[in-house]
Amino acid sequence: MSSAVDWQVAVRRAGTLARPGPSGTRAELRGLIQVLRDAAAEAPRHVAQITGLDDAAARAGALPVYVVDRPRWAEANVAMFARLTDGLLPTSKLPGSARMAGEEMGLMLALLAGKVLGQFDPFTGDGAAPGRLLLVAPNVLKIERELDLDAMDFRLWVCLHEQTHAVQFAAAPWLADHLAHRMRALVEGISDTTDGSERLARAVGAVVDTLRSVLAGSADAPGHDVGGPLVEAFLTEPERAAMAEVVAVMSLLEGHADVVMDAVGPARLPSVRRIRAAFEKRRDGTSLPDVALRRLLGMDAKIAQYRNGASFVRTVINRVGHRGLNAVWTGPEQLPTAAEIAEPEAWVRRVHG
Repeated sequence: MSSAVDWQVAVRRAGTLARPGPSGTRAELRGLIQVLRDAAAEAPRHVAQITGLDDAAARAGALPVYVVDRPRWAEANVAMFARLTDGLLPTSKLPGSARMAGEEMGLMLALLAGKVLGQFDPFTGDGAAPGRLLLVAPNVLKIERELDLDAMDFRLWVCLHEQTHAVQFAAAPWLADHLAHRMRALVEGISDTTDGSERLARAVGAVVDTLRSVLAGSADAPGHDVGGPLVEAFLTEPERAAMAEVVAVMSLLEGHADVVMDAVGPARLPSVRRIRAAFEKRRDGTSLPDVALRRLLGMDAKIAQYRNGASFVRTVINRVGHRGLNAVWTGPEQLPTAAEIAEPEAWVRRVHG
């Protein structure tokens, strides 16, 4: 059966449009790659010390690490999307529609390729030990130069975040399938509907409304709880509820990683507080193109995931410690709901009594 998206077109378009990033001498670039590899190897030990997930950290440390450029990051994500949506996306009868979908995906990934520092992909790999870590070298170099950060500290800090994700999925070997099933069910539900033209009209309206609010200088995007307006325009109320539960899990994962990466103290990361302060300021960038893109793609919602999830994790740790928080990795029924992310005490009461 033919695909609804020409994945090879997506790879080529992203590779063509993604800018190469900052340059350096051959020695500098070799050093960057080696330091990132060393930091990725070191990070699981720190995650284990903080979380108590020793066995999971050992398994995570054995997973493959790839230091990549922007086109290779985009290519890896095309492969992941193709795997997650296999057989779900309806094929249009319009000539060239699959190619057009590939062009659109390639453009989107090219825009994002310059923003991602690292990514743990839990859906790729062999059945015994799925998962791989991607570290986007030019983006790490770009940010540490722009923010004038200690390079060794920043590179380990980035790896701490991503390797915390690796530890999470190693501690909960059911989690990747759980998330994949939820996401596939959501995509399948959207694909089965027949109101495509109505959804497209809502998407166009969402773009217009977002650009109008940005140009008017509005500090706040129109209310979108689970994604950007471009995403939510395609969702019905039941689909939004389903997506909210997926977002709750992602908020937990991102918030937990943020808390862990900051918990490595100044003895090992002397500039950790300065890195966090500079990075939070960067997340809140205010140029008009940046704000418009963030809002349309839901990147503001992504930032909220970090902050809401981190607040949930800190509250739970204050109540029941890391050991109590680790109950979330024991089964799907222990994951926080969307309501519990906003009210951590409710999760503590439900799980710990």
